[in-house]
This record gives sequence, structure tokens and C-alpha cells, in this order.
Amino acid sequence: MSTRASDAATRWLGAEEERAWRAYRRMVTAVQARTAQDLAELGLSEPDYEVLSTLSERTDGTSTLREQAAKMEWSRSRLSRHATRMETRGLLRRAPDPADGRGCLLVLTERGLDTLRQAAPTHVASVRRHFVDRLDPQELAALGRIAAKLAGEPKDFP
Repeated sequence: MSTRASDAATRWLGAEEERAWRAYRRMVTAVQARTAQDLAELGLSEPDYEVLSTLSERTDGTSTLREQAAKMEWSRSRLSRHATRMETRGLLRRAPDPADGRGCLLVLTERGLDTLRQAAPTHVASVRRHFVDRLDPQELAALGRIAAKLAGEPKDFP
């Protein structure tokens, strides 16, 4: 990082800010890598699980590609390519979107729902082992508030 005089307009991170940023990055990387490894042992990726779980939360197991991409903060083309791979494995199917002639619906299949049901206990155990159980209730609540604030979500943590 350059801190020359010509960079005077740049608000460089102070030592404590830098420590916090790097700790955050290490935390996210470590937790994601560990939970991803646990899902990989079941033949699923984190995006697979995200798509399956969010589709299962819908009463009809269906979402538009556009809504799902926005939820995952992916481009529609990236999600479309991923959905193609999931469709090949029988986890979901596509259907025309009657509201958008250029879009499509992602529909959870029975195989996808069965896969999710089998994976969910392992996934929640992984989340507990690598995240929840490592924090006391106050730390968990504080982290929840911080995460919601950074994500721009409503404050729903105590």
C-alpha cells in the first residue's frame, strides 16, 4: 500500500481498522471453507445448497431466475449456468416464466428436495461446529447486528 503525499486524499486504514478488516476476511474465508468442505462430502456446493434451500422455503418450490440471482448477488448468466448443472443432476428444472418471456422459473424437483432433506442435518451441524457453537449468545447477537448493518438489512437482532 502506498502512503505517499500524492495519496493524501485516500483515507488509509489505521492499524486497528486494518486488523479488524483482515480478521473479518480470515473469519469469512475460514467459515465458508469449512462449511463448504462439509457440503462437498455430500456432493453439494454452497451455491447448490443456497438454491435448494431458498426454493424449498417457497410454498410452490419455485422462484424466478432473476429473484434467485438477486438473492445470491450473482448475475443472471452466472446463475443460469449453475442452474444448468443442477438441472443436469435432477435437482431442479426450468420452466417458462409467464410474467417474463425472456426469463425462466427455477423449480425444485422431488430429487432436489430429497437431496436437501438429506443434506440439511449435516449442514446445520457444520454451521454449529464452525460458527454458532464457537460464540456465546452475546457475541452471536452482536455479530448478527453487525452483519445485518453491513448487509443493509433491517435490524432484527436484539
